[in-house]
Amino acid sequence: MPRFVVLEHDHPELHWDLMLETGDVLRTWRLLRPPDTLGETIDAIAIGDHRKAYLDYEGPVSGGRGHVKRWDAGEYRSTASQTGLELFFEGKRLRGAARMCPDKDPAWRFRRDAESEQSPGPTARSAV
Repeated sequence: MPRFVVLEHDHPELHWDLMLETGDVLRTWRLLRPPDTLGETIDAIAIGDHRKAYLDYEGPVSGGRGHVKRWDAGEYRSTASQTGLELFFEGKRLRGAARMCPDKDPAWRFRRDAESEQSPGPTARSAV
């Protein structure tokens, strides 16, 4: 199963980077708040793909771009829907269903489902 990581990043201002393993890269969104509240919609900005090394990295970011600290990590599943991505996370803090819906490029909306702890089942496949 593909992996994910959420990194707390202090540059240029405090935000959280949601990174989803997709092939050889991490598809990445900048979240303006930590994804810790069920039912809350969080503004997310799609940013460039990152190296897979960030799945296991904490510390300074090259080029004087601050520091990152792991907020959570684990595995995820995804399926494409008419409104974006349906996700299911299996991390320590980020567990259960969530949605990523595009707004206006590069803006997205991230929302954890209120009844988030139930698995969608083994038929879900990666769509990211």
